[in-house]
Amino acid sequence: MAELEEYAQYTAEALKESVKEAGTAVRDHLRSNSPRDSGDYAKSWTVKVTEMPHGSKVLVHSRNRYQLTHLLEYGHAKRGGGRVAAQPHIAAAQTVGEEVLNQELQRRLSNG
Repeated sequence: MAELEEYAQYTAEALKESVKEAGTAVRDHLRSNSPRDSGDYAKSWTVKVTEMPHGSKVLVHSRNRYQLTHLLEYGHAKRGGGRVAAQPHIAAAQTVGEEVLNQELQRRLSNG
């Protein structure tokens, strides 16, 4: 029974570390692929990791330019009519994060 508890603790720790790695990968992808005017929007991406009783939760968000995320990702109407084209960048980062999480988790659990 002790071995089973030890393995459960090992997998929980592997999951926490994998989630942190995935969050960092998403942030890095967003910083490099975000639309740039002054560069402040791209620099504003940050990762917040919250430890939970049975794992951890990661939140990747724009620190001080959060108002722009939806407008840039999906486009918006102009004041005088017409639309501004969308510049999708968040959905691609989410896909990268999912792939990194799967790869990291498989790597950590197969080596253990």
